[in-house]
Amino acid sequence: MISMRSAVVLTALFLFAGLLPARALEPIKGDPFAGAIVVDAASGDVLFARNANRQVYPASVLKLMDLLIVLDEIHAGRLTAQTPVVTSAHASRMGGSQVYLKEGEIFPVEDLMYALMIQSANDAAVALAEHIAGTKEAFVERMNRKARELGMTETEFHSVHGLPPGQGQKPDVTTARDIAILAREAVRHPEILAITSTPERGFRNDTFIMRTHNALLGDVQGCDGLKTGYYRAAGFSIAATAERNGRRIIAVVMGSESKDARNRACRDLLEKGFLALGP
Repeated sequence: MISMRSAVVLTALFLFAGLLPARALEPIKGDPFAGAIVVDAASGDVLFARNANRQVYPASVLKLMDLLIVLDEIHAGRLTAQTPVVTSAHASRMGGSQVYLKEGEIFPVEDLMYALMIQSANDAAVALAEHIAGTKEAFVERMNRKARELGMTETEFHSVHGLPPGQGQKPDVTTARDIAILAREAVRHPEILAITSTPERGFRNDTFIMRTHNALLGDVQGCDGLKTGYYRAAGFSIAATAERNGRRIIAVVMGSESKDARNRACRDLLEKGFLALGP
């Protein structure tokens, strides 16, 4: 029979070796959402908010921050859309949504930007992060620095892709209000809207077809972005934007129980937002 002390020691050894699963992440979800906000993109005026300051997990919605940093590098002249990016072994092993990058494969920045937004490719996120900052950790520092510059005071990034944390890792956290700040910055860049409004695009010489996860494209008048996110504890989330008659609004829905509930809520909030703006 194993003594209590021996059991404790064995458990510690297994944890250290990564042989026991990480403690389950506490879900943050709600019906129809955990938190939401609608803002006027131009002024930042809040048109609707409910639990907008509640802490949530951004999941892949955080890839908007990845894209902003890539654009910062392009605007600074340190990258171009055609700069080649070499896939590392680590990037090639990323799970979840991906474009199945292979170690040593080379793609231009532009292709990986589209993969990041349309396919929500985690391997593309890591490849871009490593190319720009050298390591994922250094890129995460850039993400947090950019968040502070934008005024995202309740956000803390720990990953470049938004996947649930592994053993010994912390989850990315944010709020609907902070994601709206991120989205407002994103819509200032026509390059981002050109990417996020694309419903389908070929990758790897069109041998792999990427399709958007944003069902509001082509369904909601004027919708041209931005980004969805999901994992089990985080629920289904979206930062969406639409423009009508020269007026643009942003709706953020975080932590819905289902994809349909998220899409219905966001569709409804976009319509309410335009009604609140008036003619």
